[in-house]
Amino acid sequence: MARPLCLQSALYAVGSGVFLSGNAVFFTQVVGLSAAQVGLGISIAGILGFVVSVPLGSAVDHVGPRRAWLLAALVEGSIYLAYPWARGFAAFLGIVVALALAESAGNSGRGAYTLDILASSERVRVLAYTRSALNLGFTLGGLLGGFALAAGSRTVITAIPLVAGMLMLLNSLLISRLPKTNHKRRGERVSRFSALRDRPFLAVSLLNGILGSHHALLMVVFPLWLVERTDAPNAVVAWLFGLNTLLAVSLQVWAARGAETVRGAVRASRLAAVALTVWCLAMLASSAASRWTTIALLFVGYVAITFGELFQSAGAWGLASELSPADQRAQYQGAFRLGHQLQLMLAPAAFTALTVTWSPIGWLVIAAVVALAAATLGPAASGTTGARRRSTAAAGRST
Repeated sequence: MARPLCLQSALYAVGSGVFLSGNAVFFTQVVGLSAAQVGLGISIAGILGFVVSVPLGSAVDHVGPRRAWLLAALVEGSIYLAYPWARGFAAFLGIVVALALAESAGNSGRGAYTLDILASSERVRVLAYTRSALNLGFTLGGLLGGFALAAGSRTVITAIPLVAGMLMLLNSLLISRLPKTNHKRRGERVSRFSALRDRPFLAVSLLNGILGSHHALLMVVFPLWLVERTDAPNAVVAWLFGLNTLLAVSLQVWAARGAETVRGAVRASRLAAVALTVWCLAMLASSAASRWTTIALLFVGYVAITFGELFQSAGAWGLASELSPADQRAQYQGAFRLGHQLQLMLAPAAFTALTVTWSPIGWLVIAAVVALAAATLGPAASGTTGARRRSTAAAGRST
């Protein structure tokens, strides 16, 4: 199953990467929006996606993960094809909201399908391969989108979402050709919000979200830090981004080894916390360094946070796989993403304020938060597995 899942992941990432690399230009030059309107619309869609993540996951469990994933992919492709005809904020908002809902349902369906189709012992390894395929796809898609923007033609820019839409529809064809699974369902009615009442699992989700804040640190905080607080040349960002992509593609499978169990996943998450702490210390030191020393510290920090990304991803896969009940996998996949979605909304502004706006000492605050999250993750995961065993035992006695 690794090969078809990797191919599907790469194709999806190329389509997404093509559009994401040029979406800001498309929204402002073609749709006719201001930058503030674009930000507001995307924020509204993100908040709505956060709110509906769990109930949509429950609906996916009812419909079936593969079928829901396929329907979501078809909707995504159709939405991208509709983009060139959108004019004004209302049309834009309707499209981004519909896309957020489709992506949420598709993510839950894909996650649950992967857990259904793969044996427990191979899930994390295969997910590591698909993550590498995603990184390659996003890189290729970003390059294609960049070439389109470089052309400077309104016609070419308008064609960007059309290309993305066609790739998404081709992606749906690949999904339709994946083998079917027997998604386990309970005989009795299951609450659409049972995952939200699983407090240890929600704690795991939130703590994993904190450890997953490397995305905000890399994409938002680091460029601002380099420009505002160091004397390193701006071109360093591009070189380090390339290094991150190379390491992420080549080392993800290696970093995922041993994360197939809850204990192994917690260990990987703690390694991620160590790497993120090294990153924070390197960034703090770079504020007082000069030129080549600064560049060296940024390089060390960037390598460290890349390893943090690799280990955190592996830990997240293991936790989501082992802690999700077989009959509610899509709902629990939606709940597990809540921590990630929350940090995407809060981390960029909070971490920028701490480090760039306030003081370099803010890096120590971030390191402390990350360390606390890693230390708390193990007990939370143990609480989830203990509750799961008690529930299973009670169900066995009742029968």
